[in-house]
Amino acid sequence: MSSALVTGIGLIAPNADGPEPYWAATVEGRTGIGTLTRFDVSRHPVRLAGEIRDFDASARLPGRLLPQTDVSTRYALVAAERALADAGIEPGAYADYDMGVVTGNAQGGFEFTHREFRKLWSQGPEKVSVYESFAWFYAVNTGQISIRHRLRGPSSALVAEQAGGLDAIGHARRTVRRGTPMVVTGGVDSAFDPWGWVSQISGGRLTTSGDPDRAYQPFGTHADGHVPGEGGAILVLEDPRTARERGARQVYGEIAGYASTFDPAPGSGRPPGLRRAAELALRDAGLSPCDIDVVFADAAGSPDLDRVEAEAVGGLFGPHGVPVTAPKALTGRLCSGGGPLDVAAALLCLREGVIPPTYGTDEVPEEYGIDLVRGAPREVPVRAALVLARGKWGFNSAVVVRAAGVRDD
Repeated sequence: MSSALVTGIGLIAPNADGPEPYWAATVEGRTGIGTLTRFDVSRHPVRLAGEIRDFDASARLPGRLLPQTDVSTRYALVAAERALADAGIEPGAYADYDMGVVTGNAQGGFEFTHREFRKLWSQGPEKVSVYESFAWFYAVNTGQISIRHRLRGPSSALVAEQAGGLDAIGHARRTVRRGTPMVVTGGVDSAFDPWGWVSQISGGRLTTSGDPDRAYQPFGTHADGHVPGEGGAILVLEDPRTARERGARQVYGEIAGYASTFDPAPGSGRPPGLRRAAELALRDAGLSPCDIDVVFADAAGSPDLDRVEAEAVGGLFGPHGVPVTAPKALTGRLCSGGGPLDVAAALLCLREGVIPPTYGTDEVPEEYGIDLVRGAPREVPVRAALVLARGKWGFNSAVVVRAAGVRDD
């Protein structure tokens, strides 16, 4: 059976807008982390965020969409439009029922719905927007992308916190393999209104550091939590044969393997499921560990979780057996947008033959036994990459991307 080719990328991240600017920022180490400006955070214990600044939705989207969309949906719509344009999908390239949408979302329309809640409490129900009925919902990004671009094929929305974006890509690949020629997929999240901010702080995994350059230290000796971010990436996946027939102008790579697992209950004595997810994804791709040139890590930034991931990577590849990187140190963790953004980075890594470093982490505990790329980019031939993501409460997902051309498998 054929895999799915990635023919278009659209992304919006805290440190850059678009694939090429994002890649340049990631390689050069330009951070998007700073003090959150969406509202006054001076009295909060956490003040840093990977915030998207200078985003003017009115300049990028039709005015009729603005009253009915949360900021996260606006990001998703812009990213999807750019991904389709990048892939060269013109109207009529496919029939509407031959195009689907699968997105991951974990935070919903936080800012929108909390604004409407304030209206309900302070002004009464008659002041609440009728769009509240769907703007808050986890499936709204899939729905709005589908409506705007007349994508009427099989569509879904997946929720698995940070792992959900990879799950969406995996499901989109399955959809292509089942006969849908083209699927728009990925994940975008945002929860930077006051209620969303407090909700993230209450999770207990955010760093209280005030240094934007060193607050988030994946696998670092002094790591004490992560920085939250917003944004994500949307990809266009196509069947190889139909991509060739329509004359696809580029192929970034292929989604060669995917798997997900769930951690056992605490105290069960059974190992976490991350390594198993990676093993299954490699098996799905028909690859062995020695075929993987780089791992894009989940990189939780908390010692207990980093240790678990290091053990999974070391157990699969051997001590220092594969380069590991975490470009999300420059953006923060984007919830369901984090995995797709890492997939986009991995695809660009394949194209350029450059592994971006993990900025902010200077020292890695020796017992981790991982080859964390730090300090400077590493120029090596890259043919296949493994992308990992974990969601709170036990979700684990893994995607294998590899170099490919437009071909009929």
